[in-house]
Amino acid sequence: MKKTIILGIAFLTLGMIFGKFIDQKGSQSIVSALNEGKTYYFLQEGVYTSKEVMEENTKKLNRKVTDVIENKYYVYLGITRNKKNAEKIKKIYEDDGYQIYIKEMKYENEEFYNNVTQFDLLIENTKKKEEILAIEEVVLANYEEIIKKK
Repeated sequence: MKKTIILGIAFLTLGMIFGKFIDQKGSQSIVSALNEGKTYYFLQEGVYTSKEVMEENTKKLNRKVTDVIENKYYVYLGITRNKKNAEKIKKIYEDDGYQIYIKEMKYENEEFYNNVTQFDLLIENTKKKEEILAIEEVVLANYEEIIKKK
């Protein structure tokens, strides 16, 4: 019993010392890592420098979101938090002849996180292309409503 108490005090003291050291040396990086947000996988069809070219190349795509950043048009066809789901959706579009790039992005929004997590569960449990694409259409609309209108 006495040995256990001494070991407990020793470990507690070591923890406090290392905690103080980390706080002095790395608190900035730890805090910034925690505040970066949660990771999402965006299925990117392409990046265009011209709106007209983007519209022409994506006119057959009904389910898409476009972000304009520094005069470039980024076209996304899906968003997920699950890497396997991202690969599943990517394969659907690649089977239709599109080249898809999976891009990791981070957002800190609890509502969006909860919604995407729920939709991911639905995607995991279906193999039907049209159901998966319909779910992703809702996710993309959710992205526009919650994240883009911020």
